[in-house]
Amino acid sequence: MRRRGVSPLTLRILAVNVLALLVLLAGLLYLGRYQDRLIQAETEALATEARIFASALGEGAVNRILTAPSPTGASTTDEGGERFELAPELARPMVRRLAEATATRTRLYDIDGHMLSDSRVLVGSQGRIEIRELPTPPAGDPVSRAINDLYTRLIDVVPSREGLPAYREAPGRPNPDVERALGGEAAATVWRVDGEGGDPELLLTVAVPVQRYREVLGAVLLARSGGEIDRAIRSVRFDILRVFGVALLVTVALSFYLAGTIARPIRRLAQAADRLRTSHGRHAEIPDLTRRGDEIGELSGVLREMTDALWTRMDAIERFAADVAHEIKNPLTSLRSAVETAGRVSDPRHRDRLMAIIADDVQRLDRLISDISNASRLDAELSRAEPEPVDIGLLLTMLAELRQTVAETVDETVPAGGGEAPGEAGAEDGRAMPPCIVIDIPEGERLVVPGLEGRLTQVFQNLIDNALSFSPPGGVVRLSARRTGRTVTVVVSDQGPGIPEGKEEAIFDRFYTERPAGEKFGTHSGLGLSIAKQIISAHNGSISARNRQVSEGAVGGADFTVILPLL
Repeated sequence: MRRRGVSPLTLRILAVNVLALLVLLAGLLYLGRYQDRLIQAETEALATEARIFASALGEGAVNRILTAPSPTGASTTDEGGERFELAPELARPMVRRLAEATATRTRLYDIDGHMLSDSRVLVGSQGRIEIRELPTPPAGDPVSRAINDLYTRLIDVVPSREGLPAYREAPGRPNPDVERALGGEAAATVWRVDGEGGDPELLLTVAVPVQRYREVLGAVLLARSGGEIDRAIRSVRFDILRVFGVALLVTVALSFYLAGTIARPIRRLAQAADRLRTSHGRHAEIPDLTRRGDEIGELSGVLREMTDALWTRMDAIERFAADVAHEIKNPLTSLRSAVETAGRVSDPRHRDRLMAIIADDVQRLDRLISDISNASRLDAELSRAEPEPVDIGLLLTMLAELRQTVAETVDETVPAGGGEAPGEAGAEDGRAMPPCIVIDIPEGERLVVPGLEGRLTQVFQNLIDNALSFSPPGGVVRLSARRTGRTVTVVVSDQGPGIPEGKEEAIFDRFYTERPAGEKFGTHSGLGLSIAKQIISAHNGSISARNRQVSEGAVGGADFTVILPLL
């Protein structure tokens, strides 16, 4: 048996458990709806700030311009009219101060779309100064940098930002949100911009019209980086990853524990089975794990029972081989003795007698070998054949009628005085009356069992033949069958001399023979009842024998009882 470093079953259990945890982690790290809610909240806050900026600029960063009366006389006043426009010298410091408080980039556009002010651009006597945000310096710890790089490359694209519009600033062309704001409508957009290292980042823009008495004077554009959103998502993701790390450790530990409770016992059972296969004795045993109370415990119990059954079968085979050798040795010894003696005998009568002995021994050997062959094939046939419904009542009736017909036919062909015991009971013409068979089966009772009809016929035929051979002339052999709960009980009774005291179990042993007085020796192999017991056991039944007492100390025959489970 090949030894393994790590059990494949352990790896499968670990892979399944970790895979389920990874799927859950992927779902948690996606955070698409969480990002959408953050963007929506940030956009609404930015829109509120833009409206405040627009209101402030509309009130404090405008110039009033008086207009001459219209040639047609239509004007807002009797003397003339007035209009308003944004004042850049007033708007720039106001935009810068408002932007400082909110940390947003604020730009102001006039009605023609020209940018008047940018919070990142300072204009003074020394010239123009542009302010830009520096990127966050990378962490000094190499491990932290590696983790951040891995996060940026593998996780920052989930949910993907490739579907967002790319932000581009075209010189001389206002932002699309500004164009909508100049038309009197507020607009907001989420953009994708390329950050440091080419990684996609978020940019939120909101444009609101600057109005005075509902007159659009320009537009204010607020832009804010999505860094806060990214940091919030990153924080949640790292919290999830920390929990995942703990859960992963627990999952791996529990997976190894679970695999150990499964793989190690199975490996022990496999190694024990391999030792049984390769060992030459019975010192190797299957570990007893039945106390576990689970499927592995059941497997251990079944393997132990199977091993015991195999050893029992091997013992039976060894005993069978020893019994066969012993039984064959007797006629062979007789044959050898007769053959050796025949060569030295000159008397024809003695030689004829020796030849008759040799013929009897050869017949005995032939009968014995045939019975042994049938018995050795019985196990294989019983294990392969499929059981079928067998009507025990019908089977017994058929066997009884067949045996009775055969007995009557033989009786008609035997001449007067030619029986075994002439002049015995009931013979008016000096001929011995054969035993009769009586059937005792309740009419209409269903006695159907699952089994092999041919083998059950062999059992009952053997019992009937035994009963007939032991019953005296004119005796009665009774066949009775009764339903008892979920079983059927069949009793074959004779009126013979009964079973020798203490031999009720021994008569079912192989090669045991106890024949009626006067019967020729060697006509039976002693395997009939042994085969019958083997067949009944294969049908989950039982067979037993006992003497029937007719009076105190007097035996009135033997009863053979067969019990089979009903269908």
